[in-house]
Amino acid sequence: MTDSERKYQVHPEKQRWTHLALHVNDIDASVAWYLKHTHFKILDRREDEDSRAAWLGDSSLVHDPFILVLAQFLEGKDPFAPVEHPILAPFNHIGIEVTERHMIDDIAAAAKEEGCLALGPMERPAPVGYICFIKDPDGNTIEFSFDQGVYEKAKEVWGGNAAS
Repeated sequence: MTDSERKYQVHPEKQRWTHLALHVNDIDASVAWYLKHTHFKILDRREDEDSRAAWLGDSSLVHDPFILVLAQFLEGKDPFAPVEHPILAPFNHIGIEVTERHMIDDIAAAAKEEGCLALGPMERPAPVGYICFIKDPDGNTIEFSFDQGVYEKAKEVWGGNAAS
């Protein structure tokens, strides 16, 4: 395919992070869980003869999207079979930083009530901050943090134009 035969007209200006993909066992349950426990919104849902998928992300990141791809392969259609799909655990995780410390307590309380709290809430040495870990329906670990220092470090090292 040549550049003139592209399927899509909008592309990144340079190489960029675009997504993290997770295999899920029940796409509908996973989408519902992420919509309930994160600030993500549905960007797209797709289905074909091999799989069902959903793209979730932060709708404010139109110019620099980073999405979570959830994919459920249909019975007998997994292109990676017979290899199993490992989960993100116990430390391997998706990290989401919140804007206020009390939000960690709220997230942890809701997760505990639902039975998906894995760790915390707890204060960890800098730069980790105040965190809790929760588990999605497939057992993947999602970390919520406050005061982690990512934004400050990016500004310090990369300057005011950190997105470039």
